[in-house]
Amino acid sequence: MHCPFCRHPDSRVVDSRATDDGTAIRRRRQCPSCGRRFTTMEAASLTVVKRSGTTEPFSREKVLTGVRKACQGRPVTEDRLALLAQQVEETVRTSGTAEVEAHEVGVAVLAPLRELDEVAYLRFASVYQAFDSLDDFETAITLLRAERETAASPGADAPLLHP
Repeated sequence: MHCPFCRHPDSRVVDSRATDDGTAIRRRRQCPSCGRRFTTMEAASLTVVKRSGTTEPFSREKVLTGVRKACQGRPVTEDRLALLAQQVEETVRTSGTAEVEAHEVGVAVLAPLRELDEVAYLRFASVYQAFDSLDDFETAITLLRAERETAASPGADAPLLHP
């Protein structure tokens, strides 16, 4: 690491700390030539492979933009959207690979968005899954209702007891 002050080609790490929920490392460095200190940030790169085959760095901001469009006019706060984008990034990073398909990012958005707002989920899913007809919407709505009823029915998760 070159010193930003005197351009000396070496530096010594004085301190290292995890930041951004453990996704990056902040290092305090000192130049052996001029003695000045500076900070560097290290983060593991995550690349998204798009449908066209091109690659680009993962962007939490792009996730936020897409989800924000789906949530337009809905009672969803920016804090909740930021938390959702963070969840998506964590989910994608847990795949353990440096490259992920764009499809995987979209799949990672669907589940937390469904929990956040069902209408926004339908909006996002209609674009992401390329709904072609009303039947596609009806199928998605039917699945949402079935999941809601299963979750709401008492004892749905409880095992049946036989006397």
